[in-house]
Amino acid sequence: MASVEWRQPRVILWATVVVVGLGFLIALEIAARGYGLPGPMTNQAKEVILAPKSGPLLYASMALMMVVLTWRERFIAAGAAVGIDIAFFLVRWAIDAKMMFGNGALWVILACAVIAVTRRTGRERVLLLKGVGLGLLLVAGRKTGDTWLLITSKTRPQVLDQYVATADHALGNPSWVAGRIVEATGTVGEHVLDYVYIQLAVAAVIVALYQLRHVAAERRFPGHHLVRTFLVIGLLGPAIYMIFPVVGPIFAYGADGGHWAVADLWPNTPPPITAPHQMPFDEITPRNCMPSLHTAWATTIFIHSRRGPRILRYAGTFWLIATLGATLGFGYHYGADIVAGVVFAFTIEAALRALDRGWDRSGIQLVVYGTTVFAALLLSYRYLSMEMAEYPWVFGPLLLLAMVSVVYGYLRTTKLWEPKAAPVRQPEPQPELV
Repeated sequence: MASVEWRQPRVILWATVVVVGLGFLIALEIAARGYGLPGPMTNQAKEVILAPKSGPLLYASMALMMVVLTWRERFIAAGAAVGIDIAFFLVRWAIDAKMMFGNGALWVILACAVIAVTRRTGRERVLLLKGVGLGLLLVAGRKTGDTWLLITSKTRPQVLDQYVATADHALGNPSWVAGRIVEATGTVGEHVLDYVYIQLAVAAVIVALYQLRHVAAERRFPGHHLVRTFLVIGLLGPAIYMIFPVVGPIFAYGADGGHWAVADLWPNTPPPITAPHQMPFDEITPRNCMPSLHTAWATTIFIHSRRGPRILRYAGTFWLIATLGATLGFGYHYGADIVAGVVFAFTIEAALRALDRGWDRSGIQLVVYGTTVFAALLLSYRYLSMEMAEYPWVFGPLLLLAMVSVVYGYLRTTKLWEPKAAPVRQPEPQPELV
């Protein structure tokens, strides 16, 4: 019977995903060590004892894992995590080590994995392991992303910032405009935007917790939720970084770029319109601009928050607007990156929704169209940047129209996918009793 169960297509699919994921992590670990630095697996293992890089992320991951637990188990898990962190805090304070919380959350996640293997059976074991995997995937995504950024800086000595900056004239150089606005807001505006930018994953977890609130009662996960899209964006995005390496205006045209920068122009002076060229850059700065994954992630949070209560919808809208302000206002991205990031997000979201409901003609057409538009954007930035800068009133609206067309196509198609409510049957008129 067991051998028959292991041959089920879903089991085979999950086994394949686990094997491929583990192989991917090992490959990144080997690549990072080739450059003399620890990889994602080593960095994650260190956080069992050493100070984590992000305590909020670890607690957010534990919160995701706890969607499969009962309320009593959640209180026990949270109490255990806090207690462990207090013990770590006292030891670090005594030896004057770096202070950061989060080890307790990681210990609880790992303990639940052990409990699932040793104390649970059947569907309950699978459900708990899925919860553990969901929490660990969020943490692993952050670690693999850091390693990917290292690889982009080491393997792509030439960057294409001049092409994107030239194309950005068609959009009115929004990074330069936003940079001056953020400077005008002072330290308060900078701190708010910086917090929003850094804690994007925590915002995603809040929306995901709302979507997964019934898992403990129903003992199963929904077919599609925010975390799936979030992770796929993080998996595929760095591959585009390798194809289209860009460091961002604050580095290529700002003081942060040092002697590698074209000039110190950002955010006060837009770059002149001249023939763009590839330019060498250092082996430290990540080539992580095209597309803007922060924009893609914030867009996904916005999409998935639409079905929540009003406060969640407001929060999703705020996080999207604030993320756009941070990515542009801090000089991390050009406007062209933002447009590409939105198209990237809607295309991946469409693909995952089509996969969940079963591929049909409308789903295939939507994904193909989004992919085509995304590829056309990259090609136009690379080969039509001068024309875009010289005719901004033509290419600017075209870029926005291309982005809006993908959004409209997604909304129209997914509306057709929604289950139709059965019409309410009206009672037949009864003859009056005489």
